[in-house]
Amino acid sequence: MAPISTSREEFDEIPTVVGIFSAFGLVFTVSLFAWICCQRKSSKPSKTPPYKFVHVLKGVDIYPESLDSKKKFGANEKNEVKNKSAVPKNSLHLDLEKRDLNGNFPKTNFKAGSSSDLESVTPKLSSEGGKEVVSPDSLKSSTSLTSDEKQEKLGTLFFSLEYNFEKKAFVVNIKEARGLPAMDDQSMTSDPYIKMMILPEKKHKVKTRVLRKTLDPAFDETFTFYGIPYTQIQELALHFTVLSFDRFSRDDVIGEVLIPLAGIELTNGEMLMNREITKRNVRKSSGRGELLISLCYQSTTNTLTVVVLKARHLPKSDVSGLSDPYVKVNLYHAKKRISKKKTHVKKCTPNAVFNELFVFDIPCEGLEEISVEFLVLDSERGSRNEVIGRLVLGAAAEGAGGEHWKEICDYPRRQIAKWHALCDG
Repeated sequence: MAPISTSREEFDEIPTVVGIFSAFGLVFTVSLFAWICCQRKSSKPSKTPPYKFVHVLKGVDIYPESLDSKKKFGANEKNEVKNKSAVPKNSLHLDLEKRDLNGNFPKTNFKAGSSSDLESVTPKLSSEGGKEVVSPDSLKSSTSLTSDEKQEKLGTLFFSLEYNFEKKAFVVNIKEARGLPAMDDQSMTSDPYIKMMILPEKKHKVKTRVLRKTLDPAFDETFTFYGIPYTQIQELALHFTVLSFDRFSRDDVIGEVLIPLAGIELTNGEMLMNREITKRNVRKSSGRGELLISLCYQSTTNTLTVVVLKARHLPKSDVSGLSDPYVKVNLYHAKKRISKKKTHVKKCTPNAVFNELFVFDIPCEGLEEISVEFLVLDSERGSRNEVIGRLVLGAAAEGAGGEHWKEICDYPRRQIAKWHALCDG
């Protein structure tokens, strides 16, 4: 019987194989332990429930520059409780619990266009004896509508005015708007919000939140302006601008309401008012400044060269005192924007020097259906840039804008520069 012989090399391979299997086993064990720990951690119920964000707007308190330029938010709860207790049963009371998801009230309360109904529903309150004094003059529309305006009704704005003598504060509550026109042709609705400012100084500018897809928005937002003496109220005026938010372009202006405060008595408490929304009056304003523009039409290459040279006498901003202007240039063909450019921002100056040239390709022969829009804006970080002034040059433009356009058409290949007064944006 032959002896069994094992080589020394075979004995050396056994520890190596055992080490490899041990390493794989260790890795598998660690992986399994980690997987079990993760499963246990994920199966535990979370102690903190998911966050629920609730937007509660009680009002906005606007402090003027004399009070260290601070803005405080939140209305005075004590004053709210007093005001609620003073409102009688037959006065106009907006119940917040009856609003839908968009913040709208049901339409069954009263009609917006009937001033006779409002006179019986909205009395003016007296702070002393709780007596009701009806003021028909404050409830009627400010102007009679012409035949053209009657065909295009823009709705009604409801608001209230009050003066707090203890705090020397002027309080404006924007309640709601009724019967707004649809600015979106596809959904046949609007996304309205309201901007308000106090004239003539234009120091205090506020705006409401945007309410989505509604023609009867109920804002119920209170704005309190401190530091305004009651003797000065008669010299002021309120300007409301009703707009529809547009995410992809400039917001659509629905209309405006102008309320001179002369003759309005606020000593007897809160006064409820309503006014018809009128079409915005696009008028020239000497306070908007001027813009120096140079144009040249190249008929051979069918291009339009636009040079934004200078701006002068631009109005000061409300807070910082000086604006940071820049210019947007939009090219329109048959009322459709086909190209846009913009200059650099010039910091803290009412007299900006741009000297920036833009060349636009014209998609058609001639300039009959072409127009150029210039928007001078104030650059503001963290908020939407405000339009300082607007200028439109084209064949349909009136005044100096139309004359300038006619000259570049009559004299092609010639650079023609002119100053133009800016209009309200």
